[in-house]
Amino acid sequence: MGFGNPVRSDDAIGIYVIDRVREEFGHQEHISIFDMGTAAFEVLFGLKGHDRIVLVDGVVNSDEPVGSIFKLPAEEVMKAPQDDPMVFLHGMKWDQALSYAKKILQDEYPDDIQVYLVAIENIKLEVDLSQEVKDAGDKVVQHILEDLNQTVAK
Repeated sequence: MGFGNPVRSDDAIGIYVIDRVREEFGHQEHISIFDMGTAAFEVLFGLKGHDRIVLVDGVVNSDEPVGSIFKLPAEEVMKAPQDDPMVFLHGMKWDQALSYAKKILQDEYPDDIQVYLVAIENIKLEVDLSQEVKDAGDKVVQHILEDLNQTVAK
């Protein structure tokens, strides 16, 4: 699942990565590739029926150089669900959506959810990625492809 806004420069990194992965693995029946854009609520439904999930997004204000890559289990960045029914309509982010998905899906919630975050700074109204973020995205693509190749080989 790739997240981001395609007209906010480096915020589109998740979409860039997922498009590259789709070029390599889009034909595999057992692999689902989702361009999530900014629709975190869709996460709730996209997780069902999957054993393993990889999320890619940009992170602002990480205090690390632009293009730094972080890989961590989703549990490390998930926010606790808020019992506010309006959260579905206003401002839900993917980490909150994961929390809701875990609560709703219960036993059907995937055990293996990894998150790649790329440090970004430029979220201006532009359609191009900065070179540092694009280079980091290419590295994330390589990590995901290596992982998928190992999974497919099993």
